Amino acid sequence: MSRRTPRPRRPAAPQEGSPRVTPQAPCPCGLPAAYGECCGRLHAGTAAAPTCEALMRSRYAAFVVRDAGYLLRTWHPSARPPAVDFDPATHWERLEVLATTEGSAFHTTGTVTFRAHYTDGAGPGSLYERSRFVRERGAWVYEAALHAG
Repeated sequence: MSRRTPRPRRPAAPQEGSPRVTPQAPCPCGLPAAYGECCGRLHAGTAAAPTCEALMRSRYAAFVVRDAGYLLRTWHPSARPPAVDFDPATHWERLEVLATTEGSAFHTTGTVTFRAHYTDGAGPGSLYERSRFVRERGAWVYEAALHAG
């Protein structure tokens, strides 16, 4: 789900013109909780993702609200791009978590396989990805897409 750009930018709050998700709105990650009680806490830095699936869901929600700062903070330093470039024509619609391996509080690595549905100028589409997550200084971070399509 990443869009990389070589232009260096500093991490920022959600971009101007990003979709407005209120704390009371359903969380974009698909869990049955309000955004403010779910991924919004992680985006604000008041909570940490307890599992790699929770981190993946919060990263998807960060794409929805275009929170580049959160995405960069939760990217493994060895693979972190200098910036995240959001396509203004892409609107993330929903997330399906298809499988999770390891990634609990008792693991140091884990994978999440998911399908993220979107619409853009060409119409509806989906992104399929199997992502690898690792613990870095005790916190889950996104390391790499093992398979994307």
